[in-house]
Amino acid sequence: MPLREMDIESIVVGGGPVASLIVLRTHDGPAALQLPIRIGSVEATAISMGVNPRQGSRPMTHDLLASTISALGGRCASVRIMAVQGTTFFAQLELVREGGEQVFVDARPSDALALAVREGLPIYAADDVLETAALPDFRGVEKDEEAHELEEFHNFVESLSPEDFNVVPGDKDPE
Repeated sequence: MPLREMDIESIVVGGGPVASLIVLRTHDGPAALQLPIRIGSVEATAISMGVNPRQGSRPMTHDLLASTISALGGRCASVRIMAVQGTTFFAQLELVREGGEQVFVDARPSDALALAVREGLPIYAADDVLETAALPDFRGVEKDEEAHELEEFHNFVESLSPEDFNVVPGDKDPE
């Protein structure tokens, strides 16, 4: 199954009636896509704490998971968003055992992403997930529109001739 690398673009920690959200963005390519995933506020906070860790704080659950994997002789190689059904996303941790054997473990995307930010892991999304749930990155559309407008203006300026500016003072346009 083809996968595309993703970056965490933003984390919105909601409260009360406001839902929490994490937005992933395709890592490369001119037609960037955004993948919004609704998560709980506790999970959004856990991801944020991994992005901006506090010095001297005790290990959280995701730190414990990373330490446990390492203590057992393995390592986490990547996080993969593999499926979506309705508004529910499904993720996997790609673990590598000491002998090099790959093991895929089912995970909630929020837990997988919390581990990814702590361990600096690459994040991937399956192409069919992106086809189903991604949105275009409208900033890219806006940049394309601005470039098109600049090109039109440049063409207009290039088409001007000195005669276009020959206006005699006092001449009035015929009405």
